[in-house]
Amino acid sequence: MELFEGASGVEDVLDLSHLNSNSLNFNSIGDKRRKDTRHLHLSHNRLMVLPDSIHWFTNLEFLDISNNGLSVICEDITRLTKLKTLLAKNNRLDEFAMPKEFGTLQLQVLNFSGNRFEEIPAQFLELQRLQSLSLGGNRLKSIPAEIEKLTSLEMLYLGGNLISTIPVELASLPFLTYLVLCDNRIQSIPPQFTRLHSLRSLSLHNNLLTYLPREILSLVQLQELSLRGNPLVVRFVKDMTYDPPSLLELAGRTIKSRNLQYSEEDLPSHLIRYLDLASKCPNPKCAGVYFDSCVRHIKFVDFCGKYRLPLMHYLCSPECSSPCSSNPQSDADSDDDQSVPADRLQRVLLG
Repeated sequence: MELFEGASGVEDVLDLSHLNSNSLNFNSIGDKRRKDTRHLHLSHNRLMVLPDSIHWFTNLEFLDISNNGLSVICEDITRLTKLKTLLAKNNRLDEFAMPKEFGTLQLQVLNFSGNRFEEIPAQFLELQRLQSLSLGGNRLKSIPAEIEKLTSLEMLYLGGNLISTIPVELASLPFLTYLVLCDNRIQSIPPQFTRLHSLRSLSLHNNLLTYLPREILSLVQLQELSLRGNPLVVRFVKDMTYDPPSLLELAGRTIKSRNLQYSEEDLPSHLIRYLDLASKCPNPKCAGVYFDSCVRHIKFVDFCGKYRLPLMHYLCSPECSSPCSSNPQSDADSDDDQSVPADRLQRVLLG
């Protein structure tokens, strides 16, 4: 078998890791061995660049180039048309290191944790078959709205970055099951997370969260929720003036609350789309709705008789002062506003 000295290979696996090599020449590997190789391990070397001859492994499905000194990914990697898993942890890669056609690959698993990315490369967002994306321990400051294009994504790991906000488009991923956003600078969770019907694990520890959206309780598949290391102490804005709803919103509220019938023959398409955005007031004693103008209200909820977490409610008006309990099983604790200090229940208008 024609392999590098010190390398090991078992059937379709070629292991060239831990060779302390700063360059690899695949010329010494026979054609048959290249075609038979499905898994190629090149981790824990001192590679600064990948050899262009990487494309000789035409049937490669798994490639591990982690723990090297790579600062660029060669264009020839895009010729590995059968590649499904690419591990490139702990290198020196950033968003400018990726070849232009990288998004044409049929990758399912991508792990670029421990690099120098400040942005998620646009090429990553073109990987339509991607199921797992790991970019932990980088320098990401934001999550692009285009993340919603990764409709096959099941696992997203973005822990250990500099992210402060979460785009609502993240909630559009229908199969997202595991979401790791720990060790960032996140201050709030979009209420649209209620659309993540497949979510089973949500890691939010070591952020700057002071409350949670009440909609998080509607995630019926959620089994793990990590919150340690967050303030979870509500900070309120005082003395904010009430900004009345627009005439458009007032009209929309009237149509929705009175259940007036309408069709495409009655209204322009843009008004119909607007009416479809109506959110129902969570107060069971109120039949109102809201669109853009709403009142923010904190409700403390008893979890398992041990933790009282502040959940966020959005009410349709300042007069709507009796929001429903976020946890029906803890009405005695959660619905009794007197059990929570009055200064913690101030309301803030979202205009």
